[in-house]
Amino acid sequence: MTLPALVNAPTGKPATPGLYDAYLAALAQRGAGNSSFRSAARSFMARWPDPAEWAAQPLQVRLSAGAGLRPFLNFLMLGGFLRPGHDYLLERKLSSVLREAAHHQVGGDLTRFLAAAGELGFTPHQSAALASQVVMRLLIQTGRPLIELTESDLAEFDTAIGHREQVHGRSLKHYRVALHATRTVLYHLGAPVTAAVKHTAHLRWSWERHFTDIPTDVGRSPVAYLECAAGTRTRSTVLGIAGRLAHFARFVTAADPALTSLAQLDRQRHIEPYLAAVAAARNPHTAAALSASERRSRILTVGRMIDDIIEWGWSEAPTRRLIFPKDIPRLPRALPRYLPADQDRALAAALQASPNRLRADALLLLRATGMRIGELIDLELDCVHEVPGAGAWVKVPLGKLATERMVPIDAETLDLLDRITEHRSPGMPLRHPRTGKPVDFLLTHQGRRVSRDTLRAELTRAALEAGLKSATPHQLRHTYATALVNSGVSLQALMALLGHVSAEMSLRYGRLFDATVRADYEKALTLAKSRLGPVLPQRKQLPIADVSGGTGSWQDTPLIKTRLSGGYCLRTAAQGTCSYANICEHCPSLRTDNTFLPILAAQRLDAQALAADAQARGWTSEATRHQALIAQLDQLISQAETA
Repeated sequence: MTLPALVNAPTGKPATPGLYDAYLAALAQRGAGNSSFRSAARSFMARWPDPAEWAAQPLQVRLSAGAGLRPFLNFLMLGGFLRPGHDYLLERKLSSVLREAAHHQVGGDLTRFLAAAGELGFTPHQSAALASQVVMRLLIQTGRPLIELTESDLAEFDTAIGHREQVHGRSLKHYRVALHATRTVLYHLGAPVTAAVKHTAHLRWSWERHFTDIPTDVGRSPVAYLECAAGTRTRSTVLGIAGRLAHFARFVTAADPALTSLAQLDRQRHIEPYLAAVAAARNPHTAAALSASERRSRILTVGRMIDDIIEWGWSEAPTRRLIFPKDIPRLPRALPRYLPADQDRALAAALQASPNRLRADALLLLRATGMRIGELIDLELDCVHEVPGAGAWVKVPLGKLATERMVPIDAETLDLLDRITEHRSPGMPLRHPRTGKPVDFLLTHQGRRVSRDTLRAELTRAALEAGLKSATPHQLRHTYATALVNSGVSLQALMALLGHVSAEMSLRYGRLFDATVRADYEKALTLAKSRLGPVLPQRKQLPIADVSGGTGSWQDTPLIKTRLSGGYCLRTAAQGTCSYANICEHCPSLRTDNTFLPILAAQRLDAQALAADAQARGWTSEATRHQALIAQLDQLISQAETA
C-alpha cells in the first residue's frame, strides 16, 4: 500500500542539508514559517531525498500533502527543484505560489509577462489571471525561462487540460481561453511560438468530410468538383459551395436511394422535387423561410456544377442540362439601407462617447471612408499616404472584389486614425490570413486583430444607446455612399470610392435620390397643379345661372364644365371629359314641349358661355363639344316651339 505524503514519514536530519537551509532562509526572508513547516520539510526530504521521486507518485499521493508541507513544495517548485506534473498543478490553486514568486528567479519572468500583457491591452486583473492559470504552471513544469517556452510546452499543457476535463466530466474552457491569450503574449515577447489564431478547424476540413453521410458513389463527383473549384476560388467560397452541394446530395439520395451516379440525374425525378424542396426550406436554427439569395445560391450552385461537368466531359455527368434560367429565383431589388441623417448623428454621438475607444473609433472610420468591415480589419498600420497637393489618402487593401483602392480623407478622419494608432496594442507583426506574410495591422487589441464580431457587438451597443432598433456595419457604408449621392458626386467618383467594378453596383445608390427624377417630378407637379386649379368648391358657392342669363362663379373656374338641364358638372383637367356628358340631350328618344322652353334656353346660354371659356383657354375639343350641344339645344327648342 502506498503511503500518503507525510504519514509515518521518518524524521531526522534531511538528506540534502543545503536545500533545507535554503528553504529556511527563504522563510526567514518572507518572515514566515513555524515548527510545523520545518518538521514537514525534514520529513519530506528524509522520505524522498530526490524530489523527482515524489513527483512520480500517484496524483492522490501528491495531493494528500498537508498545509504544513505545501510551503516547502512551493519553494521546491519555484526554485526549479521539483516538477510535479501538470495533473498536480491543474488540481492545485496557485495563488500562494504567485505571491511567493517574487522571492525566486521566476519572479523576473512573471514581472516581464505582466508588463507585456499590460502593453498589449490586458487589464491588471486579466494579466494576473493568465499568470496564475497558465504561465506559472508552465514555468514550474518546464523549468525554462519565459522566452524559451515552445509549441510543445503549450501542446502538453493543452493535452493536460483535456485529460482533466475527461476525469472530471466538465469543460475547463477558462483554462483554454487563458492558454490562447498566453500564447499571444509569448509570441509578442519573442518566444518560439506561433501567434494565436481564431479557432477555425471546421474551415480546414477535407472536402470528403462534407459528404460523410452520403453514399460514396454519389459523393465522389462533388468532391472532385470541389477540388477543381479550389484552384480558382478562395477556400471560404468553396466551403459555401461544399455546403450547398452536400444539401443537394443528401436530398437526391434520400429521394432516390437507388441513385449511384450524377449521370443518372433526371429533371422530373430529381431536380424538380429539389426545386420545390428549396422553395419550402427553413432555416434549421430559426425555422424562418430561407432568404431569396440563399435559395438562389443553392440552385445556382447545383446548376453550375452540372453544366461544368457536362462541359468538361466527365463520365459521371448527366447527358443534358437540367437546371435553366427560369428555375432561378429573382432577387428583390431593394434599395440600400442607409441611416437617415438624425439617426446617423445620434449613432456618431454614441460612438464618440463610448468607453471602448479602439472599437468605437474603428466604426467611426468605417462611416468616414465607406469601407467594408473586412477591408477595415485588414488595414495596415502604414495605410495613410500623404500626396503633395492632393491631401491625405487611405489605402484600402484587397477586399471582397479583390481590388485595392485609395480613398481621400479629411483632417477629422486623419485625427481619427491617429487616435486609433494611439489605442492599438503594439507587438510583433501578425500573419496575414490570406498571404501568410507578417503584417502590422492597424486594428489590434491584446496582441490580436480586432474581429468582426467585436466590432458588431460595439455597434449594437452604440445603436441601442442612440435609440436605434439595430444597425449593421454595412449600413455605415450605405450611409456614406448615400451622403455622397445627395451631395452630387458623379457616378465615376462613387465607383472609385466604393471599389465597385461595375456601374450597376453604384447605380443602386443613384436610384435613391435621383436629381433628374426630382426635377422632372417637380416640373410635372407644377404643371399639373396649374391645370387642376383649386380644390372643387362647395355646391352652395356655385349658383346656377338664372333664366335671364346671369352667371355664377362656377362658369369661371379653370375646370371642365358641363351644363345640364338640372344643374352642372365639374371635373378637373386630369379627369378629362365625362363620357356621359349631355348624353340625354343627344339621345333620339328625348322628347320635349313648350313647358321646358325656359330650361332649354337657360342651358343654351350657359353652353354658349362655356364654349367661349373653353376657346379662350385653348381647349379646342371642349369648345367643339359645347358647340355641338348648342346645335342640339337649338333643335330641341325649335321642336318645343312647334309643339
